Amino acid sequence: MTSFAAEPMPGQAPPPDSVAPRDSSPTTPTSVGRLNDTIRGFIERWGSVWVEGEITSWNVRGGNVFGRIKDLATDSTVSVRLWSSTRQRMRGDFSVGDHVVACVKADYFPRSGDFSFTVSSLRQVGLGEQLERIEKLRAQLRAEGLFDPERKKSLPFLPHVIGLITGERSDAEKDVHRNAELRWPQVRFRTRHAAVQGDRCVPETIAALRTLDADPDVDVIIIARGGGDPQTLLGFSDERLLRAVAAAATPIVSAIGHENDRPLLDDVADLRASTPTDAAKRVVPDVAEQRALVTHLRARLTGRLTQRVSHDISQLEHLRSRPVLRTPQTMLESRSHHLWVEVARGREIVERLLDAQHRRAAELRASLRALSPASTLARGYAIAHLDSGEIVRDAAQAPAGSPVVVTVGRGAFAARSDGEITGGHPADAATSDERTTPRMEP
Repeated sequence: MTSFAAEPMPGQAPPPDSVAPRDSSPTTPTSVGRLNDTIRGFIERWGSVWVEGEITSWNVRGGNVFGRIKDLATDSTVSVRLWSSTRQRMRGDFSVGDHVVACVKADYFPRSGDFSFTVSSLRQVGLGEQLERIEKLRAQLRAEGLFDPERKKSLPFLPHVIGLITGERSDAEKDVHRNAELRWPQVRFRTRHAAVQGDRCVPETIAALRTLDADPDVDVIIIARGGGDPQTLLGFSDERLLRAVAAAATPIVSAIGHENDRPLLDDVADLRASTPTDAAKRVVPDVAEQRALVTHLRARLTGRLTQRVSHDISQLEHLRSRPVLRTPQTMLESRSHHLWVEVARGREIVERLLDAQHRRAAELRASLRALSPASTLARGYAIAHLDSGEIVRDAAQAPAGSPVVVTVGRGAFAARSDGEITGGHPADAATSDERTTPRMEP
């Protein structure tokens, strides 16, 4: 057994070689360095160990990987480090959710007291159970159309009230409030707190969602939480929550974790925001930008109206400068003179036509009068016709004793035929001075 060193006097520095940890006591404590060296020597004797588990964290920094491997049966985890030189020799890519077998060696760093495992070999043996379940659910929901862009609801331009579901006193809540109020100071929130991980996450989030969805004043709902281990984000890939979000009437914004975190809620929600800060910027418009836009549009409208009014004034002045509009009476006078000439010409033509027609009518009247039977009778001729009205054209029509009516130039009288006069053709009798008409007995 190692002998104890003498206890230093007050104010005196401890001896350079402290006692071994197993020989320490209140009066002879060992040093932190000696303790860490002892732990390191003990751990180094473990050598390399093959372990099996699921990758739950995989962060790449400068080519090196810092992650965690979890035993799903016991929920135990270990921190692992994979140096870039070792990573380059490995085949394939690894990510969160991969089920792997790793050869690890324990490392203890005396200066910082950090304990970790360095990976010297890593093999992928298939998807982790959780990732496999999520992928099956993803395929099912996609087949049902819950990821289709057509069913996504559009967000209002300026929501009156924003519903917020997040953890109580969380950084996500502060980020959403701060960034939204910076963009639009009058914005109002109705916040419902819920557990953002663990067994209470899904039922509390669904209850908060139904409460806000039933509120008629809420125009949009944000579900937000900060980043974390993928294991802690599993609640936002739960089928119960996803179907509740799909059935909501209010637009839903998913703001879970950081840019690289992609729970299924991002695909079912109406809008995915990469972070809670991004959600505030996507939901609330920037008042400064809107004022600048209004100013720009007002200036464009003023310019357009000024240009239009100026153009119309110029057109009006151009029209007014024309002679016909400058002295419109000139056009009226010229037109009135032309109209007077045309009226006089028309009157003259009509008078000539009337005179010609009058002369033509007089000629026709004289011709008609000359050909009229009355004119013939006036010259001494007579027309004889029987009582039946038949005109006597042949002497044989009126035998002796036949009553006839004789029409002369002035009136008519009754007569009786003495019979046909022989000794000549009626035509000769009509033209000879010695022949007379049949003697009529009155």
